[in-house]
Amino acid sequence: MLGAMPEDLMPKELRELDAFELVRLGKSSITVGGIVAAVVIIVLALVAARIVSGTLRRVRHRSGEAGPSIYIFEKLATYGLVILGLIAAFSTLGLDLSSLTLFAGALGVGLGFGMQGVVKEFISGLVLLFDKLVRIGDYIELQTGERGVVAEIGPRATRIRNNDDLDVLIPNSRLIEAPVTNWTHQNGTRRMHIPFIVAYGTDKEDVRDAVLKAAHGVPFTLTDTAHRKTQVWLVGFGVSGLNFELVVWPALEAVKRPNAAHAAYTWAIEDALRAGGFEIPLPQQELRVRSLFGQEAQAARDALRLKPTKTAETAGAKATTTNDAADDLVRGAEEDALDPVKPPVG
Repeated sequence: MLGAMPEDLMPKELRELDAFELVRLGKSSITVGGIVAAVVIIVLALVAARIVSGTLRRVRHRSGEAGPSIYIFEKLATYGLVILGLIAAFSTLGLDLSSLTLFAGALGVGLGFGMQGVVKEFISGLVLLFDKLVRIGDYIELQTGERGVVAEIGPRATRIRNNDDLDVLIPNSRLIEAPVTNWTHQNGTRRMHIPFIVAYGTDKEDVRDAVLKAAHGVPFTLTDTAHRKTQVWLVGFGVSGLNFELVVWPALEAVKRPNAAHAAYTWAIEDALRAGGFEIPLPQQELRVRSLFGQEAQAARDALRLKPTKTAETAGAKATTTNDAADDLVRGAEEDALDPVKPPVG
């Protein structure tokens, strides 16, 4: 590096420092000037990689659907600049690697055993980038229970942001070797099942109509099509009542927030059942008294001076409530429209 200056402009002491030999490896000698030049080259490569990465990141955030493809180019450009910088730095040092074949072989074997895990994760990260089965912005779930939005695919681990705004680091190899559920692959939605129970003897058709109306009233429910319809299924006979499921296709923004979506639909179902006067049973045992002191029905209640129970109309007087989970999903969808890569909360 220092030798690049004209010798007549370089002080004698500086020329001597530039050529001062620190160590000799085989036929190669490492000088002070070579080390300074190598350090400068590495620093410049790191700075250039950071600038390129920051520029491409800003472009990716504004690109919408092209974001995952730009992310691949961003990572390759960053890795490429760093690797080129390292190669140029070794070249500047003047090392003759051919004379260090034996040493390099022994070092390579040692690094192979000690860093095989790191290399494995790095290669797995490259596979994830090019495979595109898991992309930035996808909502994924692992068999071990971790789930969230893919925020970054790094050289060692993939960072996902869960609905509680916590970062979870997943080794890249786990996303390749173990089953992964991608809830939003190719920006598609998924069907959700919301269970609920009503008492025996309830008219099933009335329950269906009330719950379907409530589900379509939730703002992120998709419009029915020939292949994707909101439905109410009777799935079983429970101990206390009939087991139903609301089967619904929510928008992509709601799919990325399964806890909030489930809570929003459950809230809407409870509103509909209460407004319609449908009984939501609880596990209980009933003791039926056929007669009391020779009296039955209303006569028995009058004998005990009992007041009549509330009617269905009284129970369903308040039909409008505040659905916090639905409001949270609407707010999250608005945030996604401003920053589609930002992980959801809810």
